[in-house]
Formats: sequence, C-alpha cells, structure tokens
Amino acid sequence: MLNKNSSEQTPTRGIYLLPNLLTTAGLFSGFFAVVSSMNGHFESASIAIFIAMIFDGLDGRVARMTNTQSEFGAEYDSMADMVSFGIAPGLVVYNWALSGMGKFGWLAAFVFVAAAALRLARFNTQVGVADKRYFQGLASPAAAGVIASLVWLGTEYQLNGQDFGIVMGVITIVSGLLMVSNFRYNSFKDVDWKGKVNFIVVLLIVLVFVIVAASPAELLTVIFVLYASSGPFTTIRTVKKLKLEHVVGDDEDAEFTSTKNEENVDKIDSEKEK
Repeated sequence: MLNKNSSEQTPTRGIYLLPNLLTTAGLFSGFFAVVSSMNGHFESASIAIFIAMIFDGLDGRVARMTNTQSEFGAEYDSMADMVSFGIAPGLVVYNWALSGMGKFGWLAAFVFVAAAALRLARFNTQVGVADKRYFQGLASPAAAGVIASLVWLGTEYQLNGQDFGIVMGVITIVSGLLMVSNFRYNSFKDVDWKGKVNFIVVLLIVLVFVIVAASPAELLTVIFVLYASSGPFTTIRTVKKLKLEHVVGDDEDAEFTSTKNEENVDKIDSEKEK
C-alpha cells in the first residue's frame, strides 16, 4: 500500500509537446532573423521576427486551451522570447544601421538587449500580481516590432540603414528604455474574444487583412510606433498627478495606488447609491 501511494504521488515526467513545439518554432524564427541579418537579408530577418510573435502568441493560448501549462514551458518561453525579441532585433538593427557608428552603435544595441532581459525578468516576477489590463513597460514583442518594422520599411524603400545610424540608434535606445519604464500599456486582455460581434465588424477585419497584405511594412510600422507612443499618454491620463515612480522605479513604486484607490472608492460609492 505504501508503495502504491508513493507511486501515485510521483509527478508524471515529460514535456508537453504542442505548446513547446510552438515555442521552439518561435525560437527558430528569432535565430533565423539573426542569421539572415548577418547575411544581409534584412527583409527576411524582419519578417522572421514577426513570425516569432505569432508563435509567441499561440504557445501560451494553446497551453491554456489544452491545459498543458507547466513551469518548464513558462521558463522555456522566456528564454525563447529573449532570443526572438531581445537579441534578434538588437543584432538586426545593428547589422542594418548601427555597425558603422562605432561604440554608439553597439552600445545602443546592447541597451535594447539588456532592457529586454530586464523586462522579461520583471514580467515573470509579476505574474498573478500585476493588473492584467495593463503591461508595466512596453512589452518586448512590441519593442521588437518597432525595430523590425522600421528595418523592413527601410529595406522595402531600398534605404541604406547606415545613413540613418543616429536616428535608429536613438529609436533603439528609446525602445529599450520604454521596456523598463513604468508606463502603462493596454494589454487588451479584457477584450471578450469569444463574444459575438456585428457582421460589419467581420467586414472590417477582412479589410484590415487586405490592407496588411497590400502594405505590410508601412502598416506595421504605424501600428507599433503608435502603440509604443501610447504608454506615456495612457499613464498621464490614468494618474491624478504624474510622479517619478510612474515613469521609472521599483516594482512597488509602479502600482499606481492612487489610481487604484480612486477606482475602489468610486466603486464603493456607486454600490452605496444602488
């Protein structure tokens, strides 16, 4: 009986195949982006980063839908994200625009890579604690999207990235700093994706796909640049008085307690009125 009970309590060993297969595909895309940029194929490198985003969005959802979440999967996903959305965009933009800028070039790329690592580490420590409606700091896939879309846009118009080294260096540094900032970015996790929508919404979605297919580089650049710029505006709008801890600081400083308290007070007052 003792042996039977002990065997029942022993956890099943092994790795869930489907979600980790998708994570591996995202990791492969990030690695392919690095290799492509080293060979001068910057358009392919940029597209590979966006493909990695698709796999990154699928692996977690598939794991939740199939009830195959695991600590191994979460750690593996973070490692893959570091390659696909930290190292890959940093090296792609370095090879395209920053390699001729000397120390400024590789330091700008390093700031982005280091910020991506810090962003992922902070995100992992806040799982289950932070407000799911918002990201604290620009998410690493979104920051990678800013870099990849600009490189894609430049190669599509046959621009020499080295001529825009200073501009791309500043954008790379700013994107990295936004990742480790306390600016609030909408996560869109409160959207009801399972709910019913009007037929016109479906037509608009089809129209969006047509526009993306017609001008992917231009549209993706506009989307990711606007989203990266939305964080400061969202933060200023949701806090009563902007303070330094709303921009940068420790995790405890970034809780936006004033806003949360105001929301709780408004909720209590509305319940009393009812």
